[in-house]
Amino acid sequence: MKNSKVITSFSEAVSDIHNGSTLIVGGFGLCGIPEKLIQALRDQGTKDLTVVSNNCGVDNWGLGLLLANKQIKKMVSSYVGENKIFEKQFLSGELEVELTPQGTLAERIRAGGAGIPGFYTATGIGTQIADGKEIKEFDGKSYLLERGIVGDFALVKAWKADTLGNLVYRKTSRNFNPLAAMAGKITIAEVEEIVEPGELDPEEIHTPSIYVQRLLVGTNYQKRIERLTVQEA
Repeated sequence: MKNSKVITSFSEAVSDIHNGSTLIVGGFGLCGIPEKLIQALRDQGTKDLTVVSNNCGVDNWGLGLLLANKQIKKMVSSYVGENKIFEKQFLSGELEVELTPQGTLAERIRAGGAGIPGFYTATGIGTQIADGKEIKEFDGKSYLLERGIVGDFALVKAWKADTLGNLVYRKTSRNFNPLAAMAGKITIAEVEEIVEPGELDPEEIHTPSIYVQRLLVGTNYQKRIERLTVQEA
């Protein structure tokens, strides 16, 4: 179909992600992660990746698969506490980590997608987060300069799309995904359903098609729980 961005092969979708690429990956914990694209990238074996994502999955799922395969050189994240492999690689010096406050990370990605090279924030002042960063005063208060982030590629997971690439996210998966989709030079989206143009209500579209270059439909998605806590009877 004319103007369709749909492709059928996940391996083809990630084939030009080269060694040393910077990836922005949507999701929060294990919710709304582009699991099929991550698996395809694991199978491809691309190395020395810089990955920007809220966290790095768990030991056996999500971005943790790339970590276990030693494909990630650097993580830019706000939370890294659910992954023993992450801890081991960081402490051994194999993995570089840039911890970023969660709100700051979200704004860095949003700024990158909006073409804003940097912004000032009070978050991190007086902590190690501010080390080496420019600090200015506005109205008597100190703020540090944070840079916007643009990825060579963005990998996102949506619920529904049309063939033009307009995306709809479902519930909590509307987390970092819309921001990530804006900030990739090439954005690859995997979805659970693809419909024809005009079938989506314009009011429900979260990511306009202009941000999306490739689109795939996946099946058999797993609803995994990152940490299960139960109460004794």
